[in-house]
Amino acid sequence: MTRALILGGIADASLLAAEIARAGIDAVYSYGGRTRAPADQPLPIRIGGFGGASGLADYVRREGITHVIDATHPFAAEMSRNAVEACAQTDTPLIALERTPWAKAPGDNWIEVSDVNAAVAALPETPAPVFLGIGRQHIAPFAARPQHAYTLRFVDPPEAPLPFAADVIVSRGPFTLDGELAMMRTQGIAWIVARNSGGDGARAKIDAARRLGLPVIMISRPKLPERLRAESVTEVMQWLDHRTPLGA
Repeated sequence: MTRALILGGIADASLLAAEIARAGIDAVYSYGGRTRAPADQPLPIRIGGFGGASGLADYVRREGITHVIDATHPFAAEMSRNAVEACAQTDTPLIALERTPWAKAPGDNWIEVSDVNAAVAALPETPAPVFLGIGRQHIAPFAARPQHAYTLRFVDPPEAPLPFAADVIVSRGPFTLDGELAMMRTQGIAWIVARNSGGDGARAKIDAARRLGLPVIMISRPKLPERLRAESVTEVMQWLDHRTPLGA
C-alpha cells in the first residue's frame, strides 16, 4: 500500500497535495518550519526538521513511507541531499518535483553568479537601491556591502534584528507584474538580486526588471545528486501510478 511523504516548499507542492488527497492516497505533507503560519493542506501535516539524513531515514522506516517526493525549494540543497541519502539508506523510491529554471530572454540584463557570496561581490561599489529577492536565510553576507539601500521581502515579519539597515516588506506571493513594477518604482530599485527558482510564482520580479531595464544578479541553483525528476504534478501522479485528470 502506498504511503507518500511530500517534502514541501514550492507552490506546486500544494497542488500535488490536493491531487494526492483527491486520489485517496495515504500521504503526509512535511514543512521545514521556517514559515510561522504555513498554508493549510488537505493532508496530515508535520512541521520541522528530521535531524539530517539519518533522522529522515528513521522517519521513513517508522512511518512506513513507501514513496518520497522532494518538492522543496530549488535552493533547499541540504534537505534535497538528505532526501537522496535517506532514500538510498531505506531503499525508498524518490522523485523530485523540480521547476524548470528561468531562461534569459531578450531584454534581460543578467549577471549570472554561482552563489550568494558571488552575488555580494557583483554589486557595485557606489551606493544604490537594491532589492534582495532571495529569502531571509541568505541575506547575512550582504552586510559586507552596507552602503546600499536594501529592500527585503519576507512572508513573516523578522523576529531578530537584521544584519544591516533595510526596508522590509511583509507579503506572501505569488506576485503580479503590476505589483512588482509598482514596488520597484516606489522603492527606486536600481539593482535586483534573485535566485533562479523557476516557476511562475516569483517570476514577476524578473519580468518587471526586464520592463524597467534593471540589472539582475541571478544566483544559479546549487548542484545536487542525481535523482529522478518531474516537472509537473501530472508526472508525479503517474510515477505514483495514481494518475488523475487535473482540474476534474
